[in-house]
Amino acid sequence: MVLTNTGGVDSIAQFLTVVFIFVFVLAVTYVTTKWIANYQKVKNINKNIEVIEVSKITANKYIEIVKCGEKYLAIAVCKDTVTMLCELSEEQLSLEEISAKSTGFKDLLEKAKTVDILEKAKDLKNNK
Repeated sequence: MVLTNTGGVDSIAQFLTVVFIFVFVLAVTYVTTKWIANYQKVKNINKNIEVIEVSKITANKYIEIVKCGEKYLAIAVCKDTVTMLCELSEEQLSLEEISAKSTGFKDLLEKAKTVDILEKAKDLKNNK
């Protein structure tokens, strides 16, 4: 009888040890991810080059509008090449300031819920 009680205590201790290791690994992963994100953000801060907009054409081909200094350039980006298409003036572009507040996950989720509800309402109306 005494041996079965220690077996239960050992299994509980093993379970708690595994849970502790799991939580520790999650914490280390979280801290590492935050550190790498901050490192890359600081490393990629440029004052002279900025990607304004990207549009996907095919699986690995894009058209990008890039601001280099004071000039706006349209470039084609492929797997192995980058080609300048033309130079654009600021008047030709519709530049809108994107607020940091509207790019949060919560805002995107609320927008998706709203769109989903509107689409369901349209479907119900069309089916009648």
